[in-house]
Amino acid sequence: MAIEMVPNASPDDLSEGRRLKALAALVLLWGITGGLHMSPWGALVVWVVTGLVALYMVRIAIANPIYAISPNQSSLPNALGMAALDPTALSPEDCPQVSVLVAAKNEAAVIANLVDSLCSLNYPEDRYELWVIDDNSNDGTGSILDRLAHEYPKLKVLHRGPEATGGKSGALNLAWPRATGELLAVFDADARVPANLLQHVVPLFANERTGAIQVRKSIVNSETNFWTQGQAAEMALDRYYQEQRAARCGIGELRGNGQFVRRTAIIQCGGWNEMTITDDLDLTVQLHLNQWNIGFLTTPPVGEEGVTSGIALWHQRNRWAEGGYQRYLDYWRLLLRNRLGWNKSIDMFMYWMLQYMLPIVALPDLIFAIALRQSPVFAPLTTFAVGVSYWGMAMGIRRTQNISLPLAMVLAVKGTLYMTHWIVVMAFATTRMAVRPKRLKWVKTIHDGEAASA
Repeated sequence: MAIEMVPNASPDDLSEGRRLKALAALVLLWGITGGLHMSPWGALVVWVVTGLVALYMVRIAIANPIYAISPNQSSLPNALGMAALDPTALSPEDCPQVSVLVAAKNEAAVIANLVDSLCSLNYPEDRYELWVIDDNSNDGTGSILDRLAHEYPKLKVLHRGPEATGGKSGALNLAWPRATGELLAVFDADARVPANLLQHVVPLFANERTGAIQVRKSIVNSETNFWTQGQAAEMALDRYYQEQRAARCGIGELRGNGQFVRRTAIIQCGGWNEMTITDDLDLTVQLHLNQWNIGFLTTPPVGEEGVTSGIALWHQRNRWAEGGYQRYLDYWRLLLRNRLGWNKSIDMFMYWMLQYMLPIVALPDLIFAIALRQSPVFAPLTTFAVGVSYWGMAMGIRRTQNISLPLAMVLAVKGTLYMTHWIVVMAFATTRMAVRPKRLKWVKTIHDGEAASA
């Protein structure tokens, strides 16, 4: 069933409610930080917590990513498990109807290439369709799509006017009720989609509790500069922990581009949430709360353009950080009630500590340390978190590039340096959320299409 965060709440009420919850969390965590500094047992408490987190992360690291086990103990082939399935053996009668959805806002530079590739997928012609939603573009995207619709009968175009709301979620919600597919595939306009992708994804939905599949993302312009190289390392890090978490506790996460969702699952969730700035992260939590599993496919990956400047990265990652934190604020009651089950609940709590709590307490921890002339109390946990990130990145690079572990560990040093920006981004985003509500709007990444011709 659809999960209402605040019944009948207006966007302004919801935004203010999030601000107050973020403020309460900020005050509580800062207060705990001060209390740990003042207590003679504070350092010991942090060391104990660090030890417990370390034990959990070791459990994640030693998981076998070949097969994940669902709550009913049936085998769930995940990314590496696809090797056991032969996608070329997929007969036409075994191919479910797939509806491919693309929300496009000012994508004139890339939309034609995407439509051409999506209309040429290696999948039975009568078993998939393409819907592209022009979301009030002002750069000619709409007229390009109308022209392409005459060239490609498979393409169906919808237009949204200036009065439309809900951003990307609103665009997807306009299309999916009209679509006929049992599976809904969502791509960004800059996606590089392998022709055989559907053949690899569809068999993973054989398990009835698989509500969605996320395909690994790769950065197609990874060699452009330091920023794109860092994003490629970040995708390797994401790959590693997606595989390990899915294998151990069943927590997979959607990443927007290259996500496949079962129609019955999206119906149960009430469509995409139009009151969030990160539709994929919100849907991730809703699916797990409704007892669906999310799988992860590593090969073949879906390509996308990485942002090429620090400023663009800052804006993009601030949106991601806020959307990621937002879901804890929206669904905290259900998460505390253990709606996910112990396995998934503990996992989400652990990653909340590493991803959100540590950046939130970093500033007060430093202030107290300077004022009291002692070491930051969270230093052990912070050091461990950096180490966990480094190890996951090295292992992800090794799997992605098929290179030796020593070489991957060398490459991960540069990637870890790049990843330090997340500490600043998380601290800034979570603090700002407690002070100033953010107006819900679609802030899209600009795609210039240069990577397509590279």
